[in-house]
Amino acid sequence: MNRYPLWKYTIIAIAMFVATLYTLPNFFGEVPALQVSPVRATLKADTALQTRASEALAAANIAPVASVLDAGSLRMRFADTDTQLRAKDIVEKAVGDGYIVALNLVSNSPAWLTSIRALPMYLGLDLRGGVHFLLQIDMKAALNKKVEGYVNELRTTLREQKIASAGVTREGMTVIVRFRDAATREKASVAITKASPDLSLREVEEGGEFRLIASVRPEALKRSQEFALQQNITTLRNRVNELGVAEPVIQQQGADRIVVQLPGVQDTAKAKELLGRTAALEVRMVAEDLSDVASLQAGAAGNPPFGTEYFSERNGGGLLVRRTAVLTGERITDAQPGFDGQTGEPAVHITLDGQGSRIFQQVTRENVNKRMAILLIEKGKAEVVTAPVIRTEIGGGRVQISGRMTTAEARDTSLLLRAGALAAPMEIIEERTVGPSLGADNIAKGVSSTLVGMLLVTVFMCVYYRFFGVISVAALLANMLLLVAILSLLQATLTLPGIAGIALTLGMAIDANVLINERIREELRNGATPQAAIHAGYDRAFDTILDANITTLIAGFALFWLGSGPIRGFAVTLCIGIFTTMFSAVLVSRALVNLSYGRQRKVASLSV
Repeated sequence: MNRYPLWKYTIIAIAMFVATLYTLPNFFGEVPALQVSPVRATLKADTALQTRASEALAAANIAPVASVLDAGSLRMRFADTDTQLRAKDIVEKAVGDGYIVALNLVSNSPAWLTSIRALPMYLGLDLRGGVHFLLQIDMKAALNKKVEGYVNELRTTLREQKIASAGVTREGMTVIVRFRDAATREKASVAITKASPDLSLREVEEGGEFRLIASVRPEALKRSQEFALQQNITTLRNRVNELGVAEPVIQQQGADRIVVQLPGVQDTAKAKELLGRTAALEVRMVAEDLSDVASLQAGAAGNPPFGTEYFSERNGGGLLVRRTAVLTGERITDAQPGFDGQTGEPAVHITLDGQGSRIFQQVTRENVNKRMAILLIEKGKAEVVTAPVIRTEIGGGRVQISGRMTTAEARDTSLLLRAGALAAPMEIIEERTVGPSLGADNIAKGVSSTLVGMLLVTVFMCVYYRFFGVISVAALLANMLLLVAILSLLQATLTLPGIAGIALTLGMAIDANVLINERIREELRNGATPQAAIHAGYDRAFDTILDANITTLIAGFALFWLGSGPIRGFAVTLCIGIFTTMFSAVLVSRALVNLSYGRQRKVASLSV
C-alpha cells in the first residue's frame, strides 16, 4: 500500500543529486577579475593572448588565481581588488589598443563545476552592486532628423528623374518643393509618391508658384519613433559589450525611456561617460564660395548664410559648411584608434560599408581641390575635427580622422563610432549607484531572514508533528535545493524580490505538508489503521494542495504579465517554486514516509 516502485525512488534520487550539483556554485561567491575582449573580428582571444597577458603580470610579480579562455574572451581572476586594479594597467599595455580590458566580478566556482555548465545565479543590482541609469530619448530630435532626411531624399529623387525644381526647403515638419509649372509638379508628384510612399503630398498654388507640400504620414512618424527607440537600445547593448559587462539589463520603459542596469560594474564613471555620450559622424562640404570674412563673422554671430552652418574647428578657427551631409556614421562598419602616418598624432581609422565607399569615392572625385569637413556630433553639439583639402579621388572605403586628439579620446571616439550611432539624442535623467558593500549587506540580510524563518518552522514542525515534522522539514530542504538549482540552470537574475519569492515558496511548501499531516491525524482519529491513514492522508490532501497551488500560480502569471522589473523577478521565483513544492511536498515526503513505514507489516502507531 505505502511502497514506491524502484524507478520512482531512482528518479527522486537523481533529481536530488542533480539539484545538489547545480546548487553548489552559488556557495563559492565571486572574486575580482579582468575580462579581455577583442574589439574587432580579426583579433582573437586565444592562447597567444593568454600567454602575453600572463607573462606581463609575471614580470610585475602579480599571479592571477586563475586564467581561463571563455566565450571569445580571456578572464583572469585575482585574490583582491587592489591586485585587480594593478593588473588592469599592466594587461592594457601588454595587449595593446586592439582589446578592451574591463574590470569585472566572476564566479569562484571550481573548474569541474564550470565544465558541466553548473553556474551560479546572476545577482541583480540590489545584491551585487553596480549602476542603474534611466535615459530619456529626445523624440523631437529623432523626428526632425527624419524630416531632414526626406529633404535630401526628395532632392535625390528629382535629380535622378531629371525633374527641374525651383528649390526644396523645410518648414517645420513639412518639406516644400517649388516648381515653375503645373506639368512639372504633376510629374514630380508621381515620382515622389513612388520613391517615398511614407510622404503625404498636397498641391498648392501661391502667387504663380506651384508647390508640393510633403508631410510625413502619422504611421510613418510612429515607426520612426519605434525605430529610434530600438536603434538606441541596440547601440547601448553594443556599447555595454565593449565595456565587458556581464549580465547587463537594457530594456524599454514606456514610449521614450530606456533602463540600463550594469551589475558588478566597478568603474561607474567610465560607464556613465560612454553610455551618455551620443557621438555621431557627418561628412559635409565646406561652403568655400561663402567663406569670406563678412560671412564668417555673420556665422559666428549666429546668422550664417542660407544653406550653411557655422562650426568651430579644434584649432580655434571657424568654418562655414553646407547643411546637407554627404555621408553619415550609419555607413561605418569599423573604427579603430591609431596614429596618423605622416604626423604621428593620434587618429581614428574608419572603414565604410559598400554604399558608403561608393558615396565617398563619388564625393571626392567630384570635389578635387575643395575642402571637406568631418564633424563629430556629441549631445547636440558639433565640432569640426578636421577639414582637409581633397587632393585626389579616395576609394577603398578607408577614412582617417585626426586633429588635436589625445590617445584616450581617439580610443573612446572609435568605440562610440564602432558601437553604432544613436538614432536620437538621449539624456540620463536618473542615476543610482549601489555599492558592493550594500549588495553584500542585502544578501546577508536576505539569507539570514530565510534561515531564521526555516529554523522557526523546523522547531515548530518537529515539536508539533514529531517524526512527520522531521520528514516535512526534509521535504522543505529538498524544495529549496530544487528551486535554487532550477534558477541556476535558467541563469536567472536573483534580486531582493526574488529572495522574497523564495521565502514565500518555503512557507507555501510547509503549508502543503501541514495539510497532509493534519489529514493523517484525522484518519487516525476516525479509526483507520496507520498504513491506511498514511495512504488516505496523502491521497485526500492532494486535491486541496493542487487547488491552492493552481490559484497561486494564476496570481504569479498575472504578476509576470502585468508587472515589470523586480515584480517579474518575484513572479518567476514564485511560479517555479510552486512546481518544486508539488514535487517535494508530495513525492519526496511520501518517499521518505514509505521508506520509514511502508516496509513494516504492522505499525502500532505513527509519530504524528
